[in-house]
Amino acid sequence: MRQARKRLWMIAAGAAVLIVAAALAFTAMRDAMVFFYSPAMVAENPPPPGQRVRVGGLVVNGSVERPASGGANFTVTDGRADIRITFAGSLPDLFREGQGIVADGVFDEDARFTAQTVLAKHDESYMPPEVARALRESGYWQDGPPGTGQYAGPGAETRR
Repeated sequence: MRQARKRLWMIAAGAAVLIVAAALAFTAMRDAMVFFYSPAMVAENPPPPGQRVRVGGLVVNGSVERPASGGANFTVTDGRADIRITFAGSLPDLFREGQGIVADGVFDEDARFTAQTVLAKHDESYMPPEVARALRESGYWQDGPPGTGQYAGPGAETRR
């Protein structure tokens, strides 16, 4: 009887340790998750201020401003809504107007988005899946043969 009770306590202690480890892992993963929002999703249901999110879309032609203090301010669109982004770092070499980008950052209390990182697509055949889906739904992205989607928004005739 004594051996059985000892095993039972060992099993209970092992189960408690596993439950605590699983809870800690879940909490850490939840804090590390970053959700993607298209401009239309932000307009419909903005994320809470201070929550780290990713936003993406096409850089609106004529919207890029480069302040003397460095960085850049620009607008991204998915065809249904726009988001103004402030970025203090140096932009990727492939960043340009009409380009698909994904920015990682936070919204403040006044719904302004400040990006910590900006990612630009690496060639004409790549578009982040979330951005492409949002652009397709709005009619800004037209699919052709695989890997040959075309920007169809304002200023598209100047990009071809």
